[in-house]
Amino acid sequence: MSRKCEVSPMERACEQVCGADEDEAGGANGRAMLWSIQEALERQTLQIGTSACGATAVVDALKALGVDVAPEEADRCVQTRLRRIESPLPDYLLSRSEAGATHAQLIAGAVEASKGKVTGRFFHLHPRRQVNLVPWLARWLRKGAVPVATMNMQLAVPEGDEVPDAWHHQLIFGVAPNAVFMTNPLDVVSEEEVHQRLCSESALLVRREDVLQRLTPESCLSSFIESQTDPRWKALDVEGQVKQMVREEEQEQEGPVLTHIRIPAAYSSGVTLFALQQSHLGQELINAPELPPSAVTGPTHTDF
Repeated sequence: MSRKCEVSPMERACEQVCGADEDEAGGANGRAMLWSIQEALERQTLQIGTSACGATAVVDALKALGVDVAPEEADRCVQTRLRRIESPLPDYLLSRSEAGATHAQLIAGAVEASKGKVTGRFFHLHPRRQVNLVPWLARWLRKGAVPVATMNMQLAVPEGDEVPDAWHHQLIFGVAPNAVFMTNPLDVVSEEEVHQRLCSESALLVRREDVLQRLTPESCLSSFIESQTDPRWKALDVEGQVKQMVREEEQEQEGPVLTHIRIPAAYSSGVTLFALQQSHLGQELINAPELPPSAVTGPTHTDF
């Protein structure tokens, strides 16, 4: 496929959300871009390894700040964790809860890989915060900060699509009214959709087949859960969820069954902003206050 064909859907999307008048590209309409779509197509780093979306985002964040780092070095510094797919169910579930990287690993990895040239600051977006996402991102982008989103991709799933199997880190290379532009994959997503994924409890859905195929008579979930210091394993009743799946199998239940179990996740949803350490922006980032909690009561985007 030619490069022109690859980029044209993004170009069409940009025209739709940004409008054709480039004189309105900043200020009032909230548009801000680190890279043009063509530059993003040429400069983005595609996924560098299994569960390595975080390290991939770090590579591009450093690149956007003028610091070139080899992908394998970024991955080493981020210390990407892998799923232990051959493990029995208890250890497999533990590995799933930690697979990939947290925002803290991304920041530490960026600092180490850049030899201290780059700093990062994470902003929690769950529970829901008082923030208009695109204008907030646009302000930081115009100052030169580089955002990386940590999102629960199992939220805001289009009707008819399969529920994704993981969370995801993506570099944000630009925003426009009701639109967020990201790499790995190169995509434009509505502000509402991104905000839903950025406002999530730290939990992960694990598919039914991935649970049942690892369940053996020797799998002792009770002992495993008792040994965990994280109380969420008990609070989510992970053992009870697995037992329900087993009952459904034994009874050959017809109709709706559990398609997933819900387990604790190591990740927090939100945005990490990166900047050069020895810069006014770097100091501004470090000193910036947390986003205030939303005063709006009612449901948040935490349903799976």
